Amino acid sequence: MADVKRVERPLSPHLQIYRPQLTSLTSILTRITGNALIVGVLLAVWWLLAAATSPEYFETANAVATSWFGDLVFTGSLWAVWYHYLAGLRHLYFDAGKGLEIETAEKLGLGVIVGSVVLTIITIILV
Repeated sequence: MADVKRVERPLSPHLQIYRPQLTSLTSILTRITGNALIVGVLLAVWWLLAAATSPEYFETANAVATSWFGDLVFTGSLWAVWYHYLAGLRHLYFDAGKGLEIETAEKLGLGVIVGSVVLTIITIILV
């Protein structure tokens, strides 16, 4: 076989020069919030099933659901619902072919994040 001269090429820059964009962060958060909502749903379903099973079992489930852990899960789920809702509206806007410029997409992404936090706080205050 002939000797092949290997050329020294730089490796792909990958994460060394990559700067995360707000649009990629919002896309990742949409996936995370969608999956994280499962935890809140499981806790709520467990609470309801415990209520239908027996008073003793309900006391256990209710203690967990009303503890700091339950408050954390349900508050996080509330934020995830608002975030997922606003991100869905943003996606519908994109699907209409609007807001696809980088500056506009970043403003919409920031609006989704800030809006979901504000709506979560308003919901907590009202409920």
